Amino acid sequence: MLIKAATTVGGFQVFDVFVSIHRRLSSFIHFSRRLRFSMRNGKKRARSEPGSTKQPRNKYSDNPPDFANLASLYPSFKPFVFFSGGGRPRIDWTDYNATRELTRILLLHDHGVNWWIPDGQLCPTVPNRSNYIHWINDLLSSESFGGGDGSSKVKGFDIGTGANCIYPLLGASLFGWTFVASDFTLVALDWAEKNVKSNPHISDLIEIRDSKVLLPQCSEEAATTVQSVDDNKSCSIEPAVLVGVVKENETFDFCMSNPPFFETFEESGLNPKTSCGGTPEEMVCSGGEQAFVSRIIQDSAVLRQRFRWYTSMLGKKATLKLLISKLWEVGVTVVKTTEFAQGHTSRWGLAWSFMPTARKILAPPVVKKNILSFMLERIKRQYSAVDVLQSVEEFFKSCGASCKLNSSTFSVDIVASDDQCNTILKNGITNVDSARSHGYEQKQSLDGSSLQVPEDNLSFRISVFQQMPGTLLIKGSLQQKDIPLSGLFSVVFGSLEESMKSKFCR
Repeated sequence: MLIKAATTVGGFQVFDVFVSIHRRLSSFIHFSRRLRFSMRNGKKRARSEPGSTKQPRNKYSDNPPDFANLASLYPSFKPFVFFSGGGRPRIDWTDYNATRELTRILLLHDHGVNWWIPDGQLCPTVPNRSNYIHWINDLLSSESFGGGDGSSKVKGFDIGTGANCIYPLLGASLFGWTFVASDFTLVALDWAEKNVKSNPHISDLIEIRDSKVLLPQCSEEAATTVQSVDDNKSCSIEPAVLVGVVKENETFDFCMSNPPFFETFEESGLNPKTSCGGTPEEMVCSGGEQAFVSRIIQDSAVLRQRFRWYTSMLGKKATLKLLISKLWEVGVTVVKTTEFAQGHTSRWGLAWSFMPTARKILAPPVVKKNILSFMLERIKRQYSAVDVLQSVEEFFKSCGASCKLNSSTFSVDIVASDDQCNTILKNGITNVDSARSHGYEQKQSLDGSSLQVPEDNLSFRISVFQQMPGTLLIKGSLQQKDIPLSGLFSVVFGSLEESMKSKFCR
């Protein structure tokens, strides 16, 4: 209630002041509500903006499933659909039966595929899995190895297809691809076979293959019964990845995998917002997804060009860098990465190849720039700009590069060969074009001193600038212009950024 009696104080009407304050406060509250609403909507729209990581040819990219329509068409789905306060139809994502029924009717309604899995088996989400399939189609159609339409006479290998057999079913129904789908548990092999046979229009395109491999020290007779295997501790049956499952002289256009993301089964149940099921064999392996995909990398180094593309999905973005480092070590020619974003879920894709290509493609893409920079924010209190400068010098000296620190300009001049840069990256980039003469020329640094710079080496300066308390700007300037190694400079500078942030930032 506003005070209605107008009182004059110092020539002003108190009531008028109250009315003015009330109006401004109401206006501010209204603006705040509109801003919050706009920001919420903005987050939802961001997934559909140009440059989105969703696959544009995925039919769910900008058209999420219409639950109300699906409930009207499929009575079995109707009990799982409810309406929130705003009237928008929803399902309970923590209800395994609801997510399984949604997957079933999406495969039937949108792809003409009959599908089912028993209780507890991993239930895939169709939109997210479709993103992976479409990305592989993009890889097959890319110009890395001369291109193609990505659909004719394509043969894929699905590592660990599970009872759901989702990727072969989607790939066969969408593009007519043929598949070998492997797994090692009886439940997975049995139900994958049932799902294939339930779709006679594509069943001849998909072969289900057992990936259990008998170790050399175990006789076939000993492996015929579970009891005999248990009694003989030296005898075991191991699920293989590619080597041992791929037949002699067999070739494929690609392999794909949705690996076990977790190291423990307890870790796999930490997301209370969803219930997609999953057995320990599907969700967990020693070392998690990094160890599993490392096994694919090891096998790919043996099989090499028998696959055009080796690919895997990942649940953690941090795993990408570690695996990319392993890939360069085994001599791949191409590495590509992507993010699969659908709804509130993000996954990452990693692809590599040993096929000959005209140029090496780095992942992430290397932008050739002569000047690069990054910020060190929230620096730990015990460190100063001098500490950072000295650490920059140590970072490059550790790989054998020539360094000259100038404390007056807070800069370090560096000369590094491509081999020394590769030591920093630790990813085996050995095919950088360095086939130029090894003549030397003098490069003057700004303080008047000089460093000897071979023509095929990188010469650059790293400078440290104080921005504000606790924040530093690190700037890298390539001294040579328009040289073939400028792309390598971008990657080296990225490694420096990661090292400095890890050491100095909270």
